[in-house]
Amino acid sequence: MKIVAADVIVSSPDRNFVTLKITTDEGLTGLGDGTLNGRELSVASYLADHVVPLLIGRDPHRVEDTWQFLYRSAYWRRGPVTMAAIAAVDVALWDIKAKAAGMPLYQLLGGASRTGIMAYGHASGRDLPELFDSIRQHLDLGYRSIRVQTSVPGINAVYGVAAQPGVDGKRYDYEPAQRTPLPAEEDWDTRAYLRHLPGVFEAVRNEFGPELPLLHDGHHRMTPIQAAKLGKALEPYDLFWLEDCTPAENQEALRLVRQHTTTPLAIGEVFNTVWDYQTLIREQLIDYVRSAVTHTGGITAMRKLLDFAAQYQIKSGIHGPTDISPVGMAAALHLDLAIHNFGIQEYMQHGALTNEVFRQSFNFTDGYLHPGERPGLGVELDEEAAARFPYQPAYLPFNRLQDGTVHDW
Repeated sequence: MKIVAADVIVSSPDRNFVTLKITTDEGLTGLGDGTLNGRELSVASYLADHVVPLLIGRDPHRVEDTWQFLYRSAYWRRGPVTMAAIAAVDVALWDIKAKAAGMPLYQLLGGASRTGIMAYGHASGRDLPELFDSIRQHLDLGYRSIRVQTSVPGINAVYGVAAQPGVDGKRYDYEPAQRTPLPAEEDWDTRAYLRHLPGVFEAVRNEFGPELPLLHDGHHRMTPIQAAKLGKALEPYDLFWLEDCTPAENQEALRLVRQHTTTPLAIGEVFNTVWDYQTLIREQLIDYVRSAVTHTGGITAMRKLLDFAAQYQIKSGIHGPTDISPVGMAAALHLDLAIHNFGIQEYMQHGALTNEVFRQSFNFTDGYLHPGERPGLGVELDEEAAARFPYQPAYLPFNRLQDGTVHDW
């Protein structure tokens, strides 16, 4: 079998997506997700201009060899653009291999290690009544674990709060990237956030009881000592995890956080390779790996990363917002089902237009996801529908402190 074509398809149904479609001489096709939120065209160009010419004529079954070739032959390694492009190729090749075998992909990864994949949803509110309503809505949808994000008095816009208006006056909902010519400016005050948040979780626990798993995303905004303070303050409310409490490029910073709190820590959605995790995993400074299949070199790389984490009793918490396309989401679900050290899966439900472009077999029932039993990933791309939604420039916001300093968003 040989690769005879590889097409890069950029489409913007509910948001921008980059999809790689690989076609073989036997008529099998495979899909890979190369979406990089706010920098989509960089990956599209990397794929179309530099990677696609290298794929034509190659054997699609040589997944590991192709991964190593794309990673090592470029000389300039790692980085979000390179790793998203490699991920798109890798996932598409796994899709082809599983279709050729007539099996859902998880079977080629060793078969199922569980019957379903626990997912968490994203509840938020500008005040407690709105937050409680959002939690109840997610419980009604079947979620058994809930991420809690809240507005903070004195801050105009806070990441993850769906009801607050964006720069265009519309609800944030689950996609903060806004279709504007320049990124929107937001404000931030860490001390106000640290004062407010513990009381929110106390109120949520009082309303919903001790059994509901609760998660929270700090979105890289705290210094190590601030993160340690928050983790300690949240201990009475038994969080499932505190995510991205501090910018994790400084891996040693997590030593300080770990010394001061027993709140479980999840890190890594902005990481691209196992090298970003070496200290964090080896010294057991985190509890959950947050990378996305789409941004971390695909299934081949993520499986190795999670096997490394398993040696230290660290579990998966694969990134899964709506800037991961249904193709990337399906890849995560097949991996979730197969690995032993699964923890939880982030799951934001895509919009109707996205579901029209990407026809999916995975399902969500009673709080659990399953990738389905169709051969391959179980996702098909409707190219005619995709063509109706051309790329639109969109940017994530950024933060400034009260004195005008640019801060982590």
